[in-house]
Amino acid sequence: MSGIAAYQDNAVTTQSKGRLIVMLYDGAIKFLRLAIMEIENNNYEAKGRYINKAIDIINELNAVLDMDTGGEIAGNLRKLYIFMINRLAKANIESDPQLIRDVIKLMEELNQSWKAIT
Repeated sequence: MSGIAAYQDNAVTTQSKGRLIVMLYDGAIKFLRLAIMEIENNNYEAKGRYINKAIDIINELNAVLDMDTGGEIAGNLRKLYIFMINRLAKANIESDPQLIRDVIKLMEELNQSWKAIT
């Protein structure tokens, strides 16, 4: 493992759970913004790749939800994540940047909430 890779791995593994969630939201938002840029540039292959990366992050956020401890909040987040994934799948098929912007807005709101409590 190179020095940079070791540093990056250590930077991720030493973060708090809340900070990791913020990092995941930041990553998904970044990929979605890149997807919009690729739609505008008519680069549909890259658009699909970026949307799929964001979907992978949202799937991970969904998978780690603690439904037992999280109760109603976790249940609402799961519904929201599924909604986002469905919107992004539709955006990918239709190359619709507005659907992506809708998801970015939701993710930014959730991210601000996480930033406030971490």
